Amino acid sequence: MTRSRRPLESAPRRRRDGFERGLSPLVGVLLLVAITVALAVVVAVAAASLSVGTDPTTADFDLEADGETAEIAIEHVAGDAIDVREATVVVRIDGTDLSSQPPVPFVGAEGFDGTPEGAFNAEADPTWHPGDRVAITVAETNDPTLESGDGVTVSISVDGVGIATLETTAR
Repeated sequence: MTRSRRPLESAPRRRRDGFERGLSPLVGVLLLVAITVALAVVVAVAAASLSVGTDPTTADFDLEADGETAEIAIEHVAGDAIDVREATVVVRIDGTDLSSQPPVPFVGAEGFDGTPEGAFNAEADPTWHPGDRVAITVAETNDPTLESGDGVTVSISVDGVGIATLETTAR
């Protein structure tokens, strides 16, 4: 007696756990695509956070303060030239900020006597080069006043980035 074979069923075969065989490769491919997209996002965010801007300004200064004349002088010793129109100067005497800060460049400002010397003078070249000296005279109307023996701190920033904090004792 000959047995006849039945044609194979066209329905997909199921594994013991009930899933079709074609599902596992599909899930694997979807996971690989999701991981690839996540890594691409991480790389894109990291690359975007790198700044391609210019190098920060660097400079060295010397600070002198005279309690008798109330003059504060800063010499630009070395480094990059500085456009004082982009600079901010903050003066502290014995740890206390002056009530009126020098609005560099200026000519006749509240809290200061006379006109400043060098690039801090609004009528001079606003570029502060190495070797140039600037000076301001703190008025008696400014608080606190500058006297011999006082600690003087001057902070200089360019475009909001601090480039120097100088300290000395007034002679």
